[in-house]
Amino acid sequence: MRSKSIRFLIFTMILLTAKSVVFGQVDGLVDVKQAEQIITVGGPDADVTGFTSGAIQIALDALHVRGGGVVKLNPGTYQIIGPVRLSGNTSLIGSGKSTILKKCDGFKTGFIIDADYGMLKAVVKDASGFKTGMGIQLYDDKHKNYWAVTTAKITDIQDNVIYFDSRTIHDYISGLNGTISNACSIVEVIGAENVHVANLVIEGNQSTNEYINGCRGSGVYMYESKNCVVENVQVNDFNGDSFSWQITENITLKGCEASNCGGIGFHPGSGSDHSIIENCISHHNRVDGIFLCWRVQNGIFRNNTLYANGANGFSIGHKDTDNLFENNHIYENMHHGILLRNEPEQNAGHRNTFRNNVIENNGIERESSGIYISGETHDIVITNNVIRSSGKGNQATAVFAGKKTSKITVKDNAISGLKEMVQEKPE
Repeated sequence: MRSKSIRFLIFTMILLTAKSVVFGQVDGLVDVKQAEQIITVGGPDADVTGFTSGAIQIALDALHVRGGGVVKLNPGTYQIIGPVRLSGNTSLIGSGKSTILKKCDGFKTGFIIDADYGMLKAVVKDASGFKTGMGIQLYDDKHKNYWAVTTAKITDIQDNVIYFDSRTIHDYISGLNGTISNACSIVEVIGAENVHVANLVIEGNQSTNEYINGCRGSGVYMYESKNCVVENVQVNDFNGDSFSWQITENITLKGCEASNCGGIGFHPGSGSDHSIIENCISHHNRVDGIFLCWRVQNGIFRNNTLYANGANGFSIGHKDTDNLFENNHIYENMHHGILLRNEPEQNAGHRNTFRNNVIENNGIERESSGIYISGETHDIVITNNVIRSSGKGNQATAVFAGKKTSKITVKDNAISGLKEMVQEKPE
């Protein structure tokens, strides 16, 4: 009898526990449970019918109000006059290569009056080529590079006065060729988390557009953002960097392609921690295939293909430490396959590991090395790579280490057609 009572008690407890779990899934909700919000764009059957950056932005803004969701772009060519801006917890998903975001033709003009620090307008010579919603950059001869450029979106135009949504960050002087142009990013993620961009093509229309530097814009541009994924996105013919992210954490790019751009293919920079670039292709860009700017740390760069770029395959430098480069194919770039830039000890790219890469036939433009290590760089591991030359290009040395470098480990590499290692003698 006692045994039956115990069994009954245990059975009752199990039932009560199960019941509390089941009912807890319903009765214990604190927030309203919402189905995933999806807004379609492009074509007569879409929620938003237009094929413009404005149509895409309407959908993204609607999701922002709802706390996030998915904008699904149907096949078609979308005319882009200004950056498409994503907020947190939002996805922008195309239909593959049939979804094309094409930059409009470029236009620029000069200021009539100085555009001082903190202003939200510019008085210009000719406003005829600008529209509301258009992306712009402002600069002059003194402030025209890197972080000195102001970027914004036009909010209104009255005669020759252009109003925009972001305050100028310098004094731009009309007498120093103060200029406003419609060079801008195509997709922007600014101050956001948990963003996903996938399955689309960006055509930059480089021949008609002015250059915009990668610190302030690119085909896909992320700034002060976290936990974002960009996959299966191709940026082609953009007059600037194809992909750039600055001051970020946990940015992942997968299966992306950067081609024929006027700047760098992939540009992680300015204190970007835990970046991942994998299964990406970077080719025929004017500068480097992948450029690690300042303080790019704890990153993984694997299974990428970098070729025919106008400078180096990889460029690594200022405080770019503790990164892993593996299973990349780096070939026929104009300069070095991999460059570790000239930095003093306190700022150099230490503790980087290169393994299982194929580095071949670089130096198309001039004599170069498979891996060139300069400055006071130390604690570099180069292992199990294939570094070779078959006669194409001027890649004369597998590994070159400058006279101030130290703790360079080179082992178990397959080297052919060139010198294995040159260690420059200290003075």
